[in-house]
Amino acid sequence: MANVVVVGAQWGDEGKGKIVDWLSERADIVVRYQGGHNAGHTLVIGGTTYKLSLLPSGVVRPGKLGIIGNGVVVDPWALGDEIARLAKQGVTITRDNLRIAENATLILPLHRELDQMRESAAGDGKIGTTGRGIGPAYEDKVGRRAIRVQDLKNLGTLGPKVDRILVHHNALRRGLDQPQISKEALMAQLIEVAPKILPYMDVTWELLDQARRSGKRILFEGAQGALLDIDHGTYPFVTSSNTVAAQAATGSGVGPHALGNILGIAKAYTTRVGSGPFPTEQSNDIGEQLGQRGHEFGTVTGRKRRCGWFDACLVRQTIKVTGITGIALTKLDVLDGFPELKVSVGYMLDGERIDRLPAGHNAQARVQPIYETFKGWTQSTRGARSWTQLPAEAVKYVKTIEELIECPVTLLSTSPERDDTILMRDPFQD
Repeated sequence: MANVVVVGAQWGDEGKGKIVDWLSERADIVVRYQGGHNAGHTLVIGGTTYKLSLLPSGVVRPGKLGIIGNGVVVDPWALGDEIARLAKQGVTITRDNLRIAENATLILPLHRELDQMRESAAGDGKIGTTGRGIGPAYEDKVGRRAIRVQDLKNLGTLGPKVDRILVHHNALRRGLDQPQISKEALMAQLIEVAPKILPYMDVTWELLDQARRSGKRILFEGAQGALLDIDHGTYPFVTSSNTVAAQAATGSGVGPHALGNILGIAKAYTTRVGSGPFPTEQSNDIGEQLGQRGHEFGTVTGRKRRCGWFDACLVRQTIKVTGITGIALTKLDVLDGFPELKVSVGYMLDGERIDRLPAGHNAQARVQPIYETFKGWTQSTRGARSWTQLPAEAVKYVKTIEELIECPVTLLSTSPERDDTILMRDPFQD
């Protein structure tokens, strides 16, 4: 059996929550390997809706272990709120079903404040951050001044690390004409939050190595999509971590050989939250219709998603960059009833055809999509669980997408319900 990495093949919000939940029934361990609580997953199980942002999706299933890996930045206050919220829905989080990497970086209140202050000061130059402190926390990690989970064990010797992080942050706050933070105030926050997170701390790389050697199936759960990757995304309108599949190894402490199959998740159309280029965006009735039918609002932020046609050129690019071996195509049912559908097969840039999205954001903003048009279908695909239940035009649409993205569609989702899924190939099979 193979382990599986799930990665978004667009700008996030591709429906990973349902797919990860569907796969987690077959897995023993589910690992979050990057991002923070800025990414939301909505799970619908037995009529109950669970909204997760930091916890791995497997925690809502009995007998599964969820791991927050070292590549994740952890807001312990947000984590405590999420655990309390799930408890009200009958899901108890204990050390039996959750472990957190001892070397994961903490998001502190000063990170959230800096994130919001800088975005507010940016005016028209906003990146579109969620304001949750993810970017500043990753900056401190790379700057080697972060407070990590394991530091909470030894608060009595934490003074020099607190001094180091405050030298940096107070200089920034002075520049933004904001009050400085005292060492005593930050220490009090750390003392207050330590008991909320330390019970879950573990040497998770070792735990994963033991699980792999014993033949357990591991599901590596990505947060945002590949197009938000700090290196390979639509920079600078990206997140602050690597979101491609290779990060599953670095962000959890396993070797690349342990990753197995790479399952990319893509919607049958395209959405994006926040600022940045979006070649196939439909700022018209079609975009509104896609948004209303698809309930396109962010799980965590509630922000309205921008909507547009499927971009085969862009998905093909992310498949190659991130090593995707199969695509899970979601929300096919949202396209029911459209008389015609369009798919971008390439771009025109300054009078020249290109088959990739350029790296420069000015060039990205100038590309014009080249569309192929397809006949739509009037029958409903919602809830279909086999190819025979799909109209011929819908089957043709999926098969054409396979050809254009140069990758097989191995799983097809036709509603938010986990069982409304057509499986062509089990990702856990070698």
